[in-house]
Amino acid sequence: MDTGRRRDAARTRAEILEVASAEFADQGYAGARVDEIAARTRTTKRMIYYYFGGKEQLYVAALQAAYARIRAAEQEVDVAHLGPVAAIRRIAEVTFDHHEANPDFIRLVSIENIHRGEHIARMPEADLVGLNTPAVDLLGEILERGRGQGLFRAGADALDVHMAISAFCVFRVANRHTFGAIFGRDLVDPDRRLHYRTMLADMIVSYLSAAE
Repeated sequence: MDTGRRRDAARTRAEILEVASAEFADQGYAGARVDEIAARTRTTKRMIYYYFGGKEQLYVAALQAAYARIRAAEQEVDVAHLGPVAAIRRIAEVTFDHHEANPDFIRLVSIENIHRGEHIARMPEADLVGLNTPAVDLLGEILERGRGQGLFRAGADALDVHMAISAFCVFRVANRHTFGAIFGRDLVDPDRRLHYRTMLADMIVSYLSAAE
């Protein structure tokens, strides 16, 4: 395949993934239709099957691409020059910003949890490692520096910290409608954005700094 054809194939695949991600996020796995995805792209249903193999494979590819984007955002953050506390705050802020800007990511993750993770669990082990290891490794490096400087508690676990950051960010986006209906507060109100962003970083740093 020549360079031009490879570029065209890559563009077509990326376009299909973008449209499919939106369709799955909006309609769920069961409700999404490959015919609709094809109609919203410059390709055909047959070509979608050619590139991805089927609806389930396309859905898994959309999930994988969604996770890869947040991992890429995390890896692009330069925290090597920051002290441990500032570095942890920056990681929390990056996750906060990403989840707010990508509500379809939250919907896709929620949909996959409705399916008890059955589709993502079928991904090859190497792909799963690529989606989780970079984030945890980066946090682990920061925590190690913080412990070495006497700033963070000895028992702090990188995966626990990752979970705590994700929980806050996911809840704020995923539950905004029910939370708003019950409590009358919009969790993504721009006027309270800085408050929540700072609150998240403060909570994580407070946990890490607390005596055991």
